[in-house]
Amino acid sequence: MTSHVIGTAASAPGTRGRPRRGPLGHLQRPGSTRLLDDGDVTVRRSLLPSGLRVITERVAGVRSASVGLWVRVGSRDERPEVAGAAHYLEHLLFKGTTRRTAARIAEEIDAVGGELNAFTAKEHTCYYAHVLDEDLSLALDLVCDVVFDALCEPRDFETERGVVLEEIAMRDDDPEDLLHDAFLDALLGDHALGRPVLGTEQSIADMDRDSLYRFYRRHYTLPRMVLSVAGNVDHAHVMRLARKQIGDRLASTGTPVVPRTGRARIAARRDLVLHDEDTEQAHLMLGVRALDRHDDRRFALNVLNAALGGGMSSRLFQEVRERRGLAYQVYSSVGLYADAGTLSVYAGCQPERLGDVAGVVRDVLSTVARDGLTDAEVRRGKGQLRGGLVLGLEDTSSRMTRIGKSELNYGDYLSVEGTLARIDAVTTEDVAALARDLLRRPVAAAVVGPYAHADDLPAQVHEVIS
Repeated sequence: MTSHVIGTAASAPGTRGRPRRGPLGHLQRPGSTRLLDDGDVTVRRSLLPSGLRVITERVAGVRSASVGLWVRVGSRDERPEVAGAAHYLEHLLFKGTTRRTAARIAEEIDAVGGELNAFTAKEHTCYYAHVLDEDLSLALDLVCDVVFDALCEPRDFETERGVVLEEIAMRDDDPEDLLHDAFLDALLGDHALGRPVLGTEQSIADMDRDSLYRFYRRHYTLPRMVLSVAGNVDHAHVMRLARKQIGDRLASTGTPVVPRTGRARIAARRDLVLHDEDTEQAHLMLGVRALDRHDDRRFALNVLNAALGGGMSSRLFQEVRERRGLAYQVYSSVGLYADAGTLSVYAGCQPERLGDVAGVVRDVLSTVARDGLTDAEVRRGKGQLRGGLVLGLEDTSSRMTRIGKSELNYGDYLSVEGTLARIDAVTTEDVAALARDLLRRPVAAAVVGPYAHADDLPAQVHEVIS
């Protein structure tokens, strides 16, 4: 899980350097283009009659371009019997298209020194390319070719089954990755958000090509997609390239899907998930259900997270590592989904120290829930978020990701300036109030380490979740 802060934009139309307010992307008039920002960057959004949204950010002084085609489908959209389908499909689409073999796809992107890849998450899948600005046409062509014209041949389906099973095995060999999935299982139970993005060995072994192909055709439609491009690019040129590469599919009509909202219906949690592994360290993750990404308190949540376990000056790092030397790595993190969220703490330590680590983490969370954080801690947390946000936008890939995810998740352009203002507006009392709410909620935990049974765990672990 990673911490991320999302802001809102609110300023007068036409103000230099400020976002221009208007309809959300999915509510914009089909066939229209809107100027969303004309400050240090220029951001435009077009909504095509087919339902596809195209958003670009022109960045002065760079020689690169990043392309992302975002699809609103992830592991939470899968039925249990096809768990892992979204990720399996992401692999399969790179195996060849009507115009290119898998080898040719790799050769063409390597020939220009670019990057072409994809990733699958709980709520979306993204196919992206990063190239020199002069190679924008090739990048867009490759991304669209992979997404829209993949062959999904039966022989390739079988080849990638083995690759995905190897990836699951690799996840199981990485205690921290295994722990993360185990924690979401403990906290979110049988809800789709609690299932691994990779699926399970059983679900991948049982999956058939026709089921996966139906999943592809059902979910990979233009109204579910956002094309985001950032760098030394011109919006009109991007639109011409998109029309050329996507072709006749744009002749269809459709209404963009609205951003996910609501409140997740999550059944009872499992309290504790234990994986008995012969590891040198014990790995502990514990946490609570938190806020969804539409909750305005998410800005305070990110400040709380940064001050609690986001850096070397954080409360957890200082108490667990610096003062007591109990663990090399300890941190907190936030997961924000459309209708649910998580706040968690991770620590890795020698097995004989697990009880002490769990006890200190419990005491820190109890103290912050009761007393909040100091003004100095809140200031440092806000400074960490501000610096991380701005420094993270130094490359065009980060900017492409930011505008693409914002459009997909909110249907809106969310300015950096507006985000910084929302961070600055968070008060010490805002953080204290949120801590009182969240850190007193029921705790779930996961442990990976040399423990055959839950009874073998130190008493302090059980006390945390009691």
